[in-house]
Amino acid sequence: MRKLQERAVVRRAETVDNLRRERRQRRLDVDTVVATNHQSNLTGVTADTSSSVLFGDEVACVLEPEVTYGPYYVLGEYIRSDMREDQPGVDMYIDVQVIDVSTCEPVTDMYVDFWHANATGVYSGVVADGNGDSSDTTNLNNTFLRGVTPTDEDGVAQMISIFPGHYVERATHLHFIGNYNGTVLSNGTYSGGSVAHVGQFFFDQDLITSVNEQDTYVTNTQEITLNEDDMWLQAAAADGYDPIMEYALLGDSVADGLFVWISLAVDMTAAQEVEEAATLTANGGVISSDSVIGGGAGGSGNFGGSMGGFSGSMGAFGGSADGQFGGSIGGNGAPASNVENSSSIGNEAGQTISCSTRK
Repeated sequence: MRKLQERAVVRRAETVDNLRRERRQRRLDVDTVVATNHQSNLTGVTADTSSSVLFGDEVACVLEPEVTYGPYYVLGEYIRSDMREDQPGVDMYIDVQVIDVSTCEPVTDMYVDFWHANATGVYSGVVADGNGDSSDTTNLNNTFLRGVTPTDEDGVAQMISIFPGHYVERATHLHFIGNYNGTVLSNGTYSGGSVAHVGQFFFDQDLITSVNEQDTYVTNTQEITLNEDDMWLQAAAADGYDPIMEYALLGDSVADGLFVWISLAVDMTAAQEVEEAATLTANGGVISSDSVIGGGAGGSGNFGGSMGGFSGSMGAFGGSADGQFGGSIGGNGAPASNVENSSSIGNEAGQTISCSTRK
């Protein structure tokens, strides 16, 4: 019995040492990520810049860890290339390349779901304490800063939005869910299929500071959480993946707009489970009775106002601001998306896998 107890003591001590070592390594990974300047040295970047210029011929095939989808995922959002609607803020052109980790080849026809908070830290489509005015139930029908778009032959998903706002306990971030094998409905929504990946992307702290000095963002008085203090950035930065987006200014300052991009590898054999906070139906938003809170609630700002953003041709982003399905479609009028996934994904980072670069 004594020897058994001694072995147990040794085993526990080794486990603690391993956990401490892993924690120190993860801290080093995060420190490296947040200390890196992600502003690109590419010149002449515009809203029309080709994805091949951004990503080149070699792709780092590193699996992004799975990260919580948070409390405000909404099913049934519109397929479109511009999800700004009337939200004021710094225009942001998003370019995300998705790679299959098993082949290091582009993932085509993955329907990517993007969403984030507005300049004052509020999410559309959800009514909840801490997410704007919880007494205003009309926000349940709002669709701003949410959109779904397919990846092309290069595995690239593009979306026009504004730079996200911040809210308490979370660094500024962008949500991402990768759907596949579903159905595109005639009304421009996506139904069914499986979820291969759930992740979040982040931004340089200096960039966040610059944007927060711009109109609308300065009205956001919520406490700022730094990148280095965000638990989900730490999870996303596990084992060598850098979840902070590269970027280029589209003019002399951030006020002129941003082009942001990132590449990630996903496991296409995975079927992640997610739980929606609400579903957008033909009659507006419907709250899920099984919705959960996780990953930080939204902020106490407001629902936005009129926007004076880009106009005219968007080139690589679908030819016009109207987008693939007419751009900023109204908040009402889409039927429910019958996604089968219903339970919560684990709130821990998944394993990171590397393979040779694709040329």
